[in-house]
Amino acid sequence: MKRKWEAKLKQIEEQASRYERNPLPSVYRPRLSNPEDPSPVWELFPRQAQAFDFVKSCKEDVHVFALEHEVGKGQRIYLVTTYVQFWFYYKSRKSLLHCYEVIPENAVCKLYFDLEFNKLANPGADGKKMVALLIEYVCKALQESYSVNCSAEDVFNLDSSTDAKFSRHLIFQLHDVAFKDNIHVGNFVRTILQPAFHLIASEDDEDAGGVPETAGRGSPHFSGIPGQQGASCSNMSAEEERGESWTSDSRRPEGLGPAEPGGPDLSFLVVKKASGKKCLFVDLGVYTRNRNFRLYKSSKVGKLVVLEIAEDNTFSVPRSNDISEENQYFLSSLVSNIRFSATLQILTCDTPKDKQRHPGHFNSTTTSVENMGGFQGSPYPEIDQFVLSLVNKNGIKGGIRCWNYFFQEQLLVYDICKYRWCENIGRAHKSNNIMIVVDLKNEVWYQKCHDPECQAVNFKSVCSPLPAEVCLSFLLKEEEEFATDKTVNNETQNPPKPPSSMLSKTEFSDADWDNGVDDTYFLEATEDAELAEVAENSHLDGNSGGEEVPDELVVEVYRDS
Repeated sequence: MKRKWEAKLKQIEEQASRYERNPLPSVYRPRLSNPEDPSPVWELFPRQAQAFDFVKSCKEDVHVFALEHEVGKGQRIYLVTTYVQFWFYYKSRKSLLHCYEVIPENAVCKLYFDLEFNKLANPGADGKKMVALLIEYVCKALQESYSVNCSAEDVFNLDSSTDAKFSRHLIFQLHDVAFKDNIHVGNFVRTILQPAFHLIASEDDEDAGGVPETAGRGSPHFSGIPGQQGASCSNMSAEEERGESWTSDSRRPEGLGPAEPGGPDLSFLVVKKASGKKCLFVDLGVYTRNRNFRLYKSSKVGKLVVLEIAEDNTFSVPRSNDISEENQYFLSSLVSNIRFSATLQILTCDTPKDKQRHPGHFNSTTTSVENMGGFQGSPYPEIDQFVLSLVNKNGIKGGIRCWNYFFQEQLLVYDICKYRWCENIGRAHKSNNIMIVVDLKNEVWYQKCHDPECQAVNFKSVCSPLPAEVCLSFLLKEEEEFATDKTVNNETQNPPKPPSSMLSKTEFSDADWDNGVDDTYFLEATEDAELAEVAENSHLDGNSGGEEVPDELVVEVYRDS
């Protein structure tokens, strides 16, 4: 007995000595694989804007997710982490039950759809048939509008239907093709669905109710987009990057007019709401900036049905020894999971309003930031000016044809016009344009090329550091200093007023006018109200945008993770 006690005591002393030599850090950062790997990022924020600000200052390849929880009545907090770290905790499905991908504003993304209809209000509708017809129609539209070939096998089909509602998500997995951002995706979807809008309008004039008899049975086809009322769609990597411009005689679609005999039959897309009012099978409200889009394997708060692979899904992921099949499906379901490559085709679809605002569409003749080949400046005007300075020298006045933002790598990719000097060949190309790639994460820039020979060797010029005054770290610090100076000046020039209760009846404090909420927070509160997709008949309170996140919700996330 004594020997056992001595052995136990010796073991404890050895452990104590080991802990003294290797103390635990003040903040525990678990590593998923190699202990020498950098600590993963896992940061929670009460507001979406704060999460994106943190992403800008983070060197790791991180992304923003929205977490919804019953404790906060469906209120969301925002998580910043890597795909690898998120999947490590998400795959067990023990916590993180109601999660959304935040599709970043201005970021290159996939084509996606949110489809739904009320089954009780549409007893004759065949949901699976309607999905198949829509995929067929969209594939033909992509081929005719952009020369992009795809089929149902390129569409990840996810299902979260219930006995009361048919619900699907479609994410197109186009090879080396993506849209400029989800606003352009929305423009494209609205453009190709114009015949369905006209159909609803015409049927409403003739008949106040009733689902069209052809719903779920029609066979759509796509034969150009006639008329003048729709959007202007283009492929930014084929004709556009070679410096070609569209004309009225080219195959660029000019928008959709009223449905005509021989046009596409989209009657299968017309369904009824529970109220009996007609609407589209396609939800057009999911193409807004920083949209929250429900994740594969997640359910809505208050619901048990998760987003699963549909029975009629024909998309499959390739086999891999390095990554599980489930993980591959998860990554495929992410709308903003797009990596930059020189051969990636960027599709655009501008609204008529955008086209009028930028009359020089696709044909740049100026180097100003305000009108760069028909495109507005990027969210980083200081970087725009720096890039313009790179292509305006030695008597050559180059310009920026367009820019694209890749959120996953934090890259701003500028397509350059009227300046073709390439570091690879040491001279200017005769016809092919170049790209200037700005790496916001590492604060460097380099040149790539559209020339086939340069692409064949995957040419990338030597990385050069960005000037300090255009780096994000400098700009963020400058914003903080400006905000601090402004606060100090306001306090000096405007001494604190007495509480509103002590003011006379004819005198009002600032708080009486705006309740202490500035325009930025009012806008964020409005977005929160729009983005909240809580259980049916359950809505966020009008002031929830300004409430603090419940402590129980934060503790729950940390404890379960």
